[in-house]
Amino acid sequence: MRYVSLAMALLAAVVLTPASGASAQEIGGFSNDWTGNRIIVEAIADPKIQGVTCHITRFDRSVFDRLSKGKWFEDPSNTSIACRQTASLIIGPIDVSSHGEDIFSERMSLIFKHIAVRRIYYEKNETLIYIAYSREVKDASAKMSVSTIPLYGANAQWSGRKPGAR
Repeated sequence: MRYVSLAMALLAAVVLTPASGASAQEIGGFSNDWTGNRIIVEAIADPKIQGVTCHITRFDRSVFDRLSKGKWFEDPSNTSIACRQTASLIIGPIDVSSHGEDIFSERMSLIFKHIAVRRIYYEKNETLIYIAYSREVKDASAKMSVSTIPLYGANAQWSGRKPGAR
């Protein structure tokens, strides 16, 4: 039984690593109940925009909670996001379409669930919009959080041609 538990824990560690895009750096966390469940705080730098850092908080289920609920390979997809300008902005070649692009994705279950962060550039108001959301095949989860960074007055530099510029 001990070997099965160890094998399951190792498999969960491999499966719960980031899937694509930017990587998250764990910068803090704390236990939020007596079972050892934790709230994790991670920092994510936008890979195409120098000077933007997003902080996400997410739930990390304890071994005790996994055993008692029988959900060994799954963490809830509840997450929150806050993005800020943390240095001079240098904007690289970003997707400026209305659907934007994912900058981060992390697996939250063995197969189907991911937490992702997507960036959308809103040209009319010159704003970067970041959405943390759950991608879940089962229920098309509506769990999400949003943060914005206005470029107005930020003296942002574009490495290519700024959208809308003539």
